[in-house]
Amino acid sequence: MFDIGFSELVVIGVVALIVIGPERLPKVARAAGLLYGRMQRYVSTVKSDISREIQLDEIRRAGQSFKDSVESAASGVEQQATVVDDYLRNEVSNVKQAVTASVAGEGKPAVAEPARPIETEPSPQQSLPLDEPDQNAGRAPSAAVETSRSESAGKNA
Repeated sequence: MFDIGFSELVVIGVVALIVIGPERLPKVARAAGLLYGRMQRYVSTVKSDISREIQLDEIRRAGQSFKDSVESAASGVEQQATVVDDYLRNEVSNVKQAVTASVAGEGKPAVAEPARPIETEPSPQQSLPLDEPDQNAGRAPSAAVETSRSESAGKNA
């Protein structure tokens, strides 16, 4: 804080000893020490208050930006909900018109456009030859298969 070296402190002490005197010097030094301690505590309290205010301001800014982003997202959702609501209301009115037209037309289909079948591309599937006989039926089982069958039959017996 202050740029005071040891030699300056010695000069201040000698001057204080001469001016104040040896009887009152300890009381004055004690009072000066108490005042210096109070000043340090006050400065540290002010620093901590400023630090807290800065942190509080940062938190307020973060909260405000979060609030703005939430409001922006909410307005986007509301816009999408409005679009979907308008679309569904339009579809409901079209269905009501179709029902009214079918009732007025006494059974005639009220569909303006005939339903088209969905055209899909044929998916490549492997065809299984179900009508052809099994190609493995004419072969005799191998020796390993026979031994495993006979061992399992022996265990079951």
